[in-house]
Amino acid sequence: MEEKKRDSFGSRIGFILVSAGCAIGIGNVWKFPYVTGNNGGAVFVLFYLVFLILMGIPVMTMELAVGRAGKKSAVMAYKALEKPGSKWHIHGWFCMIGCYLLMMYYTTVSGWMLSYFCKYASGTFDGISENGIADVFTNMLADPVEMGIFMAVTVVAGFAVLSFGVQKGLERVTKIMMTGLLLLIIVLAVHSLTLSNAGEGLKFYLYPDWQRAKEQGIMNVIAAAMNQAFFTLSLGVGAIEIFGSYMSRDNAITGEAVRICALDTFVALISGLIIFPACFSFGVQPDQGPSLIFVTLPRIFNVMPGGRIWGALFFVFMTFASFSTVTAVFENLIACLTDSFNISRGKAIVFNLIFLLIASIPCVLGYNIWSSLHIIGARDVLDSEDFIVSNILLPLGSLIFLLFCVLKAGWGYDTFLKEANEGTGMKMSARFLPFFKFVLPVLILIIFITGLF
Repeated sequence: MEEKKRDSFGSRIGFILVSAGCAIGIGNVWKFPYVTGNNGGAVFVLFYLVFLILMGIPVMTMELAVGRAGKKSAVMAYKALEKPGSKWHIHGWFCMIGCYLLMMYYTTVSGWMLSYFCKYASGTFDGISENGIADVFTNMLADPVEMGIFMAVTVVAGFAVLSFGVQKGLERVTKIMMTGLLLLIIVLAVHSLTLSNAGEGLKFYLYPDWQRAKEQGIMNVIAAAMNQAFFTLSLGVGAIEIFGSYMSRDNAITGEAVRICALDTFVALISGLIIFPACFSFGVQPDQGPSLIFVTLPRIFNVMPGGRIWGALFFVFMTFASFSTVTAVFENLIACLTDSFNISRGKAIVFNLIFLLIASIPCVLGYNIWSSLHIIGARDVLDSEDFIVSNILLPLGSLIFLLFCVLKAGWGYDTFLKEANEGTGMKMSARFLPFFKFVLPVLILIIFITGLF
């Protein structure tokens, strides 16, 4: 029986935007600016960019190369490339588990963004007190019906987009969302830069304050930069690998990885230009985590002229950032089922839709009905799921992709290089082998160990 033709992207820009959309997520906005400011501003950014080049680009190139050469999702791509009798493909199943776990909580957080956009659009925050703003977030978490509805809308909308296929669904919608996201982030940043005390925010964010970095501890700053550079790209669970399987062979992979990383970094850096000038202009210290997005920034929007409009635009931007990740990872899950179990795309969509609607419920209930449930230590449901994905599956998965591409027992460095360098554009050098073989694994293990303890 003739094998069904592999779906593909309709354009190079489609591939780059979809891959970048997978990498660009909520962490770019609520984590990157805070960690930057807390670790010496431009000092942290400098180290971040260094580690992005040393770690992020090589591992992304390897993951994409496995996808393009194997022409399948992770399990079957490993099987196509590994030597007879070897078991590298077992990692593919962990990639699949990691993507399911990621979506079991990410769909809920994406639903929060959509909920807040609706709140701004409907005027929920008009005339509300400062304490009342915090109560809006608390009340949302306490309401399983509201969170469940917006989670379900996210899941259903994601699979509805993908029901049209890679080109007509994922690529077309992501192009629109990413174009809107990039326009919105620039408009929001320009607006923040016009605020009264924007200069102080810029100084805090971008001035290389070595004294602040020393107070934090230079090694701590380096570790934070290493972690941020690594985790921002969502490498290690095959979420990027699948898009390699849809790539054309016209362009060398390293150059494409550089473009994806650059777009991801651009969004992270510009997010800081939105947040820090606004925080300093209105005398608010930027907080870490969800409170920055759902409490601190709404307080700023509430005292800002036209705050309802700016708040609504910000949460449209956040909805696009989160939904682009959701659709990208959903595509991976669909491909995993169609490739590994030889079922139709339609059946894979229906199965994943039902499964994720059910599997995402514990995260929704983890803030209210099941708030006393702690899975890993004192962590609630969301934090436990995130810990498994971010601290275990991402670093260990990246290490396996790396070793598979550089070891003779795996795919082999020469074979990897041939695949990575096919096409026009930036090439990967054979001289990097000692670094990839002896240094990069150590850096990834450091991230893994520090993440665990």
